[in-house]
Amino acid sequence: MGKVRVDAKRCKGCFLCMSVCPANAISVSGELSEKGYETIRIDEAKCIQCGSCYRMCPDCVIEIGGF
Repeated sequence: MGKVRVDAKRCKGCFLCMSVCPANAISVSGELSEKGYETIRIDEAKCIQCGSCYRMCPDCVIEIGGF
């Protein structure tokens, strides 16, 4: 399986990705982006790489692949 990457600089904290994750692998990070938005983190041990979060994110914050 590949890796999951989050570009926290672009995350605006809408948390739409969290609402569609079937594995509950996405949580609030507790950190703020450069623009002051709370960002997400993805637990790679829980992530099943289904791509739901990738497709839902309006800001293309999440990448899934073998970087």
